[in-house]
Amino acid sequence: MNDEDYKVSSEIYDEYDYISTSKPTFNKNNVISKFEFTYPQYYLTVDPDGDLEVPRKHPKTNNEEVIKIEHQKSTVLDLVGLQIWRGSLLLADWLIHNNKSISKDSYILELGSGVGLTSIVASMFAPVYCTDVDKGNLLKLIESNIRRNKNIVKYPMKVLELDFFAEELPEQIVQILSKIEVIIAADTIYDDDLTDGFTRTIERLLMVPPKRSIYVAVEKRFVFTLADCDSVAPCYDYFIRCLQAVKNIEMEQVPLDFPKYFKYDRAKELVMWKITSVL
Repeated sequence: MNDEDYKVSSEIYDEYDYISTSKPTFNKNNVISKFEFTYPQYYLTVDPDGDLEVPRKHPKTNNEEVIKIEHQKSTVLDLVGLQIWRGSLLLADWLIHNNKSISKDSYILELGSGVGLTSIVASMFAPVYCTDVDKGNLLKLIESNIRRNKNIVKYPMKVLELDFFAEELPEQIVQILSKIEVIIAADTIYDDDLTDGFTRTIERLLMVPPKRSIYVAVEKRFVFTLADCDSVAPCYDYFIRCLQAVKNIEMEQVPLDFPKYFKYDRAKELVMWKITSVL
């Protein structure tokens, strides 16, 4: 067997034709996908000085917009952050629906940002710290995607490396942690070791005042085992057990009854959790 036998692909590419005819600029082996989304009837904008403008109807026909993302269509398991997964689109929907509750004077922090799609959506509503581990030159690819979508980005975006296995948080995150109210993450628990590191990172971020919440979008991935004689989601179940072992937090499953602004299959396996510090 060769490396190609071990590659995986996100299911979203089988649901809709996202691939555009644009040529990738960062890596010739990548593709560029167009992710169309629809704004709510009214949305909030900022002027060049960063001041909030009066809500107005989006000028585009049917309130439609497009985010273009360069990414890989299939990767080895260790580089799945170079793809786009359903959880990131679910989280993007949640951000659009809840944008009025997001303080423009605080920061949004994304953990495991992948190629940056959800962070770019978040930047429509508040300043964003977009983080991931720098495998496959991922951080520079995120920066390239941010530049590609400069018409979407309304607030400053900072790209930083944050490794779940590091013993300490990045100093830049520590310095602005008091101004981070909302933390988001999507599809970061496909491996138990990674889940351990992710849970430790959550714990570090929530133990520092003031109170804040982390929203985690997860797709349960079921496998059939002879031991259980049933289909089970071992990675998801392990994640829940890890969270239950963390002290001084509250867990709440978020209802997925908010609208779909992006085109994707909101499969029944998708789940979102709100994890809040109790200080």
